[in-house]
Amino acid sequence: MSNLLSPWTRLPLYTRILIGLVLGVLVGVLFGPAVGSFEVPAKLVLRVLAALAPPIVLIAIVRALLTADVRGGAAGKMGVLLVLNTLVAIGVGLLVANVLEPGVSSNLVKPAALPNLPKVDVITQLFENIPDSLLRPIVENKVIGVVMIAVAVGIAGRSLVHERRAALLLGVETAFDVVLKILHWVIALVPFAVFGKVAAIIGKGGFADFKPLLAFVIAVLCALLLQGVYYLVRIRFGSWLRPIPLLRGMWDAFVMAFSTASSTATMPVTYDRLRKLGLRDRSASLGALVGSNFNNDGTALYEAMSALFIAQMLGHQLSLADQVLIVLTSVVASVGAAGIPEAGLVTMTLVFTAVRLPTEYIALLLTVDWFLDRCRTTINVMGDVNVACLLDGKTREIVRSDADVEDPAVT
Repeated sequence: MSNLLSPWTRLPLYTRILIGLVLGVLVGVLFGPAVGSFEVPAKLVLRVLAALAPPIVLIAIVRALLTADVRGGAAGKMGVLLVLNTLVAIGVGLLVANVLEPGVSSNLVKPAALPNLPKVDVITQLFENIPDSLLRPIVENKVIGVVMIAVAVGIAGRSLVHERRAALLLGVETAFDVVLKILHWVIALVPFAVFGKVAAIIGKGGFADFKPLLAFVIAVLCALLLQGVYYLVRIRFGSWLRPIPLLRGMWDAFVMAFSTASSTATMPVTYDRLRKLGLRDRSASLGALVGSNFNNDGTALYEAMSALFIAQMLGHQLSLADQVLIVLTSVVASVGAAGIPEAGLVTMTLVFTAVRLPTEYIALLLTVDWFLDRCRTTINVMGDVNVACLLDGKTREIVRSDADVEDPAVT
């Protein structure tokens, strides 16, 4: 059986998704409403992703805190840069989504549960996310509570003596590998979920529901482009590097990020190119190696826009408090997204749950997620580069040869 499936599994995931998309269109057109039951694979994938998201985020954040090597003033400066970049990214995403409103032209049927949602202020919503039990946030998919627990465990773990900290890290690494293995199995089902969802949607109502997706893709690309411009402006005025030489020197890293859709896989190339551009080793390592564990601006931007897009498609007005909660949830969800395949898809279930949007509509985004994942990963890597350049400062390190160094004995 494995020999029969090997040609399929050897194909890149995006190719398999495209095949599922094309076949779904054909089946939906040919068989019409009779394919309504084909949505089952999509529902299965989303249900399992929703179950996996909290433990994955919990383990990923604890792992990142245990392995991060950041000390002194650089730690504070880097923390400020990471938070600022992420907040700007989410702000840009929400601004573009509110201005362009890519989802308003849809005629999706609004779920019956949405009109009766209680109106609560943001303080109440935040208070509800503070855990009163270690397990409740994980069971109820409350990402803010999950992150609070993860940060507490990670900081406490860093204070342990060497042997105990190493033992804890080994256990966390093992748990991370196990959960990622399960996640890989689920991600392998995504092409079948795309096939079923596309076939069911087209079979029921034709291509009408897919028209807003083109507007959504354009809106996301506009927002990512604006975020990229923000990075370059910050680099122009906050470091000694200039944008054009930087883009030329980092091209290999950006291409690899787009082709692999993984900032973790791109991390060694990012570090190498930053060093070749002349950045100090500490700046390059903090930006590329440490920053990649916490800096996922493109993912945060995408998740915020996705929530607003689906709300627009459903005709559900998100209040200011809801959008503030989207900001906070996207920030903390993006922190736990590093190193996770299809990270935006995994943690998006947490963002939707926070503002009480039905997660079943995430399946609609599967048809374009494979492309947007590559675009937002490229922005994630650009964010790492931005942090590294700003940490390096406005003065370039002068590397002198031994012949240029004065003899201390003479002076």
